[in-house]
Amino acid sequence: MLNFLESIVHEDLGRGDLFTQILESYRQDYIANQQLLGVESFDKTTQAYIIAKQYGIFSGEVYAKKICSLYNITCEFLKHDTQEFHKQDTLVILSGKYVDILQIERSLLNILQHSSGIATLTRQYVAAIKDYPIVLLDTRKTRPLLRELEKYSVRNGGARNHRMGLDSMLMLKDTHMAHIQGNLNDFIKYARKKLPFGISIEVECENIEEVERALKAEVDIIMCDNMQPTEITQSIALKNTIKPTTLIELSGNIRLDNIVEYAKTGADALSVGAIIHQATWIDISMKMK
Repeated sequence: MLNFLESIVHEDLGRGDLFTQILESYRQDYIANQQLLGVESFDKTTQAYIIAKQYGIFSGEVYAKKICSLYNITCEFLKHDTQEFHKQDTLVILSGKYVDILQIERSLLNILQHSSGIATLTRQYVAAIKDYPIVLLDTRKTRPLLRELEKYSVRNGGARNHRMGLDSMLMLKDTHMAHIQGNLNDFIKYARKKLPFGISIEVECENIEEVERALKAEVDIIMCDNMQPTEITQSIALKNTIKPTTLIELSGNIRLDNIVEYAKTGADALSVGAIIHQATWIDISMKMK
């Protein structure tokens, strides 16, 4: 996280904050002429307020604390991760040197706006299926190098993370299946001998026939991809007959306006990439005394 945050600030600072450079030159010229009136010292401390301009779910506290600590800025959180906020709410109070606060302002706001945007959309999906015993998951459809931040934001919204990367689970999709020599049963048996203890095996299926084949291979999880609710119900009935302990995950074209229909099927989980890649930033700004 430290390298990530340092890179974010460096991206914004570039070759140096021009305001700080000009202000220093301005001060030196006035000192030379003994006319330093109303020009504040770099050491002057002040307070700044991060304020919400719309409703949302707060996320980004862990990152905000770390980025502030890099610049010796103290931060008092009036809202914490997972908590909702409303328009005009003060979310965080910053205290420190005014030049330091100005230098991290944009980087800090970017993190809070992006993270809170994901948490807010995720909370809407979670609320939609709250009456059903099904888990909402994210996917690996994340922005390059932002996966850790975005999956953290999903958790703050109330959902759970699917695999973090290719090393978290053995998952076989159609693109993998095309390159497996022999039958699926043999490959699964071989994989179980080689995988670290506790690693699950999941297989993506697009129809009932593929579901039956995966069940007979005794996989841990079946992903019903782009299947209609009626097909999913049939798949669950088949699972209960062949291998009841296999988990059923649903994925593909699941949106807020149809998620309840999928939740009603009795599946174990729903994976929705949209909670990350369709989230919009929350409008948050900073005001300084």
